[in-house]
Amino acid sequence: MRLTVMIIATAGLFAAAPAAASGDPAAGQRVFNQCRACHTINEGGRNGVGPNIHGIVGQPAGAREGFRYSAKMRELAEGGLTWTEENLRTYLRNPRDLVPGGTMAFAGIRNDQQLNDLIAFLKQN
Repeated sequence: MRLTVMIIATAGLFAAAPAAASGDPAAGQRVFNQCRACHTINEGGRNGVGPNIHGIVGQPAGAREGFRYSAKMRELAEGGLTWTEENLRTYLRNPRDLVPGGTMAFAGIRNDQQLNDLIAFLKQN
C-alpha cells in the first residue's frame, strides 16, 4: 500500500512539473521590454548593444552574424554552448552563472514566473 501511494505521489510531481515550467508568451513580451534596450527580436533585425535574438531557442550561442561577442562567450560557443531552455533559464536568472567574465550588463530575472513567460515568448519568436 505504501509503495502504491509513493508511486502515485511521485507521478503527480512529474505531471505537475511541466505546468510549473510553462509560461505565457504575452506576459513574456512584457518581460522582454527589459531586454529591448540592448536586443531586437524581429526576424532579420539589427544587432544593438546585444545581438538580435530572433529564433534564439535551440540555436548555438555566440553565432549571430555581425555581433562582437566577449572572449568568454566565444570560448563557450566553441565548446558547443547552445541556447536550450535550461541554459537560457540559467543565463537569464544571472548571466554570470553561465558566462562568467561575459559582458552582458544585466542583473538577471529572479522571478520564476517571469522567466517562464520570457522563455515562452522567446520560443514563439
